[in-house]
Amino acid sequence: MNTKKQVLPIIVFSQFTGTSLWFVGNAVLPELKMALGLSQYAVSLVTTAVMLGFVTGTLTVALLSIPDRFSPVKVFFLSSLAGALVNASVAWLARDAFSLFIMRFFVGFFLAGIYPVGMKIAGDWFDAKLGRAMGFLLGALILGTAFPHLLRNQDFRLPWRTVLYTTSVLAVLGGLLMLAKVGDGPYRKKSGAFQWSAIPQIFSSKPWRQAASGYFGHMWELYTFWGFVPVMLGYYASARQVPLNVPLLSFGIIAIGVISSIAGGFAAQRIGSDKVATACLAASGLLALSSPLWYSLPPVAFLSLLFAWGFFVNPDSPQFSTLVSFLSPPELRGTALAIYNAIGFSIATCSLLVFDRLFHLQGPLGGHHAFAWLALGALAGVPPMLSLIRRYRNPNT
Repeated sequence: MNTKKQVLPIIVFSQFTGTSLWFVGNAVLPELKMALGLSQYAVSLVTTAVMLGFVTGTLTVALLSIPDRFSPVKVFFLSSLAGALVNASVAWLARDAFSLFIMRFFVGFFLAGIYPVGMKIAGDWFDAKLGRAMGFLLGALILGTAFPHLLRNQDFRLPWRTVLYTTSVLAVLGGLLMLAKVGDGPYRKKSGAFQWSAIPQIFSSKPWRQAASGYFGHMWELYTFWGFVPVMLGYYASARQVPLNVPLLSFGIIAIGVISSIAGGFAAQRIGSDKVATACLAASGLLALSSPLWYSLPPVAFLSLLFAWGFFVNPDSPQFSTLVSFLSPPELRGTALAIYNAIGFSIATCSLLVFDRLFHLQGPLGGHHAFAWLALGALAGVPPMLSLIRRYRNPNT
């Protein structure tokens, strides 16, 4: 019989392999630009396609109550299989920007059956310690996000098609392990179908709005940061004429969030998810605000600050999810989490489109100066979270 100690590593590994499909397009972007003749806005093209697919997928999954009506581990496996097939098909079917967009859109669509369903599986196995388990799961997402960059670094230098095939094979393996080794958890129960009519009731809760506002600010920053890490490194290397291993450094800057997210999960058990989320959101916002000044610094200082940003930009995400779950009416939790994710990823998509355009502007708003505007997420999210801390006792402590 499976125990919590046995299933958590499998859930984490499967989440890692499945979410490695997310940013593989960014890791092989230079080759895709050459092969398909993509424009200078290729970063937002590739990344927003996945995000729009994910938003569509999460709403579809929620509207049909798929993880409630069917076994979540089976949903996870089928989504991993479908996502892997679409991801691999880019290598032989993509012919131009439009076909690439469609394929990455469907990768995002099937990720809706991997990332949030993986969180549900964890919730079915872990109840009182959900905040800590969420920390491990986000760590898996971060490692999956960073992994394609590791495959592209100069020590491996795998061909771009091989990177696509490798991540697809790993996603199938993770789905198989989830299906074979992790069953339905002891706390599995129907969390409530999506209800459009319930949205006003959900938003009428001030504590829920405050926690959701913090998450929305966080999402303005997170995926744009992840998507543009290689661009930041490449810009600095070009401007300063410094040789940098951009893929390896991109992997490290994103992957350091694994450590901080797991640590944040343990810290949340002691001081509360609200305090952990607020502190990390504020710290990453300050780093974003100061980032235009970094490009005149020596390489060691520049990279240290970028690693610090990678450390603080991540740990608030699982704690916001924990807060929103706790603060939702139990009978409307499925609806609350679905709308929360849909709005958050829609904000992330808008952020990517805005910053890709800002980055390519000439003048004081463009280039490396653009990343200071990511601090708007913290500016919008920290004040309501401070109010939540003052007035509400966090149930996760």
